Amino acid sequence: MGSIARYYIRCIDLINKFTGWSLAVMLATMSILIFWQVFARFVVGNSLTFSEELSRFLMIWMTLLGMAYAYRKGMLISVDLLPDIVSHTLRKWIKIAVYMLSFIFAVVLVIFGWDMAQAVSSQTAPSTRISMFWPMLALPIGGLLIFLNSIVLIIEELSGGRDKT
Repeated sequence: MGSIARYYIRCIDLINKFTGWSLAVMLATMSILIFWQVFARFVVGNSLTFSEELSRFLMIWMTLLGMAYAYRKGMLISVDLLPDIVSHTLRKWIKIAVYMLSFIFAVVLVIFGWDMAQAVSSQTAPSTRISMFWPMLALPIGGLLIFLNSIVLIIEELSGGRDKT
């Protein structure tokens, strides 16, 4: 594998590491907000006005970023029947075809996600008054990460697997 490909893979893995830590922070924040919402509603008797909405927005971001993160790690659910019954060479090309389809899906997600985010940018959320652009921005950002991870997976598959250097 060439040095440019190794450098690209290291950069994308660094982005994925940052994404993983971001997901952990989002999950912790969402958990605290939901815990406080329940505590405030049932113990104090007065619930927060923004916690449910903000938690929903964090869930959207976690879903789309988590999808890209899990894709790179090979942790998405899949049906492995066909790759398990074919030869090693054919298995390699089936995986590349799947990665290419994911690549195309990511391009569509980026293009239409960006269009959707721009279309709703003038709308605001009722309780937080956040522009709806920010929750919808998760679509193109998640698509971009899938796009970048697809390239890494294709490079690794063509070069014979993960580079150990």
